[in-house]
Amino acid sequence: MTLVPDRSTLTDPMEPPTYTDADLIGRSGDSPDLFAALFDRHAPTLHRYVTRRLGPHVADDLVGQTFLVAFERRERYDPARPDARAWLYGIATNLMRRHLRDEARQLDALARAAAGPGAVPCPAEGIASRVDAGAAARRVGALLAGLPARERDVLLLYAWADLDLDEIGRALDIPAGTVRSRLYRARKRLRPALAGPGTYQTEETMRNG
Repeated sequence: MTLVPDRSTLTDPMEPPTYTDADLIGRSGDSPDLFAALFDRHAPTLHRYVTRRLGPHVADDLVGQTFLVAFERRERYDPARPDARAWLYGIATNLMRRHLRDEARQLDALARAAAGPGAVPCPAEGIASRVDAGAAARRVGALLAGLPARERDVLLLYAWADLDLDEIGRALDIPAGTVRSRLYRARKRLRPALAGPGTYQTEETMRNG
């Protein structure tokens, strides 16, 4: 199957935007090329998320792998869920864990690297701007590198992928209460790197700050 859509091969005239993600996944059993529309909808934002976490050199391959795995598992998808975003981010998270176990070392190296022309932006800068506009990006990056992987996954799915607590729970296959506690612990660990008054931020401030 070709994940980059070729409109001349789409066999169903009622192809999106009328179809939900669940419709596309279900109908791809008979018309596999419809799965390319799912790629159209979610690959750009997923690619940005993976790039922020692992860098552009990894993102292309990992996003492609994500949709290949999703295509292979499409018969297992719950048709009661019209939006497949959490499902796709869950697959991507598992692939990131499997293929780049040294993410923490990369984050630490990027946080320490001096900024310069043409340098790859430090992921810490993104999380710092989302958590608090005055946060020190390098210190946040170092703390991100030291977070337990399970807390880092929850934090970045929330702050960078814009998933809500229920979606993160579905993505990682954990209860929403566990998501909330991991997010709380991650934010607490990051608190020393945040500039400004020494108060905890609300979840909304953390996402949009």
